[in-house]
Amino acid sequence: MSDQPNSFVPKNISELTDYLGFMMLNAPKFIDDTGHFPQQNIETVFSALNAAIRGLRTKLGQERFDRLLGMSDQMRSHFKSDPDEETGSASKGRQIILEMKELIRVPRAKN
Repeated sequence: MSDQPNSFVPKNISELTDYLGFMMLNAPKFIDDTGHFPQQNIETVFSALNAAIRGLRTKLGQERFDRLLGMSDQMRSHFKSDPDEETGSASKGRQIILEMKELIRVPRAKN
């Protein structure tokens, strides 16, 4: 196991879905209160999320890939703008997580 907090990058759809669940629980700051991952933060978490989406591009298909990356950017913006959950923007970020999970569940269209 690496010392890097997010050296884990989801490698399949199931792991990506689980990672989104982890994000839901740790949003909006993504700080690890246990002390096991002291370097974990919004940057490392979104880096791993985007790496996972890129790694699953073929399985997701181009349309879902593009949408998921765009949703990731929107979600990150919401969380960064409301780290103390005072404006409601963090709630919008969590809603995007739910939308991403739903989009991932939809079977890929056959070409």
